[in-house]
Amino acid sequence: MYADLWLHTGSAKVAGYELHKIKRSDIPFLRRKIGIVFQDFQLLSDRSVEDNLSFVLRATGWNDKSKISKRIAEVLMQVGLGTAQKRMPHQLSGGEQQRVVIARAMLNEPKILIADEPTGNLDPEVGDQIMQVFKTINNAGTAILMATHNHDFLRKFPARVLKCENGSVVEG
Repeated sequence: MYADLWLHTGSAKVAGYELHKIKRSDIPFLRRKIGIVFQDFQLLSDRSVEDNLSFVLRATGWNDKSKISKRIAEVLMQVGLGTAQKRMPHQLSGGEQQRVVIARAMLNEPKILIADEPTGNLDPEVGDQIMQVFKTINNAGTAILMATHNHDFLRKFPARVLKCENGSVVEG
């Protein structure tokens, strides 16, 4: 969905880009319209929360320091980490690190957020908290596509369910 792999058959359209026709030069622009939350955090361990987030903004064309600071404060508040800017990843719990990853994914106000097993490395209580964050983000208008094997989440947080079955995506 974020053009990491090429489509060999069929077609797909994500955030206005036709993946079966996308040019390599358009991939960075597609990725600015989607947010990605990985299971294993992938934070830069030698940088503070603020520096992890500002790195992404600068890499996507932001250069006004005051706008960068304002946006970082906004997304950290959105995920419940309003005072974490100066902390290092190792100073955060797993749930807090995942909230930073979600904040990072929300920096450029994506149309869709893709989450790959975002609670897989977290205990059930923290997983529920992360799901609440996703629910809030979704209620604010961002579509969320999440891969999970946790059937409890499907019961606690009812939503449209799709399954990958025999190479096809089907309603669950």
